[in-house]
Amino acid sequence: MHRIYLLFAITAASALSAPVASAEELRAFIPEGSADAVRIVDPQTGTELGRIEHLEAVHGLAGHPNSKFLIAGSYAEVDREEAIAAAKPAGVSEDAHAAHHAKPPQARIGPSDAGISLLSILDAATGDVVRRIEVPGAVHHVAISPDGKAAVATHPAGDGISVVDLSSLELVAWVPTGALPNYAVFGADPGLVYVSNAGNGTISEVDIGRGIVRRNLIAGEEPEHLVMSPDGTRIFAAEASLGQVIELENSSGRELRRFDIGGEIHGLDLSDDGTRLLIAAKETDRLVAIDLESGELTSASLAPAPYHLTTVPGTGKVMVSSRDEPKIWLVDASSLSVLREIAIEGEGHQMVVLPR
Repeated sequence: MHRIYLLFAITAASALSAPVASAEELRAFIPEGSADAVRIVDPQTGTELGRIEHLEAVHGLAGHPNSKFLIAGSYAEVDREEAIAAAKPAGVSEDAHAAHHAKPPQARIGPSDAGISLLSILDAATGDVVRRIEVPGAVHHVAISPDGKAAVATHPAGDGISVVDLSSLELVAWVPTGALPNYAVFGADPGLVYVSNAGNGTISEVDIGRGIVRRNLIAGEEPEHLVMSPDGTRIFAAEASLGQVIELENSSGRELRRFDIGGEIHGLDLSDDGTRLLIAAKETDRLVAIDLESGELTSASLAPAPYHLTTVPGTGKVMVSSRDEPKIWLVDASSLSVLREIAIEGEGHQMVVLPR
């Protein structure tokens, strides 16, 4: 992987307000947006297991069973002095910390006019912030490669993505993708990530080792959230403002089907067995399921404003956040019936469930 420039990466600490779950339990990590925290809950019972605080405007969050880290992206920008102060390690004096950042600057990565945002590397077991990395501009969504070796963050204002090496915990590349990159998802190949560009109707296939876009797939007008089929052969993209889901053949980029959901939509994910696609129909207050064999749509009322959506592995359940109220619904993925509600603060954004 070609290292372009590391702005800075420095060890920091974070307070966890309650102990996290044991290794035998499922844990759901919920970024709470304006509440500046990630809440940890048992997705089966709704029991709160902990809370990771001091994560300003946390929006994107990624984890993977093959990684010991969670990656949290901030949708806010800060000036350099604030970024340095936020990342000062516990037990390090102000003078020593200032001396560390007094080194001669290197060439800047990313757009020359980009602001500074923070990408926080969290220990998934303890909730501690292991490192904070300066990245060029506000972070929308993040993803971790299936081998756990790399992470990417989308930067809508900068029309590109950052790539972080999770061995060295360094920012190693900036890749321009297209206008308003929104979501990122990996397939089976850990070297390739797929990025939706909502500003020009494409999905970029990015080679993160070379730091290049290998090809662009045409994907409607404004693709946002993405999900990859388990075998990596198909990509599903949410045409959010049009209320449609597009199914693309990955190898050719050919559009296979288009599903009309109605109204503005947002998050989507596949059921455990990969046979159904679940969609948060935000504008029409519904949870929609598509049978991918027959193409049949079923739906159930879910109000107000279902927003982000994440399958709970191995349980036949799905977690759905509300854009308008501070809560998460735990829903049976087959019947689409609500099993329980989980209270949070702020807004639930890109959620992560890690099986243990």
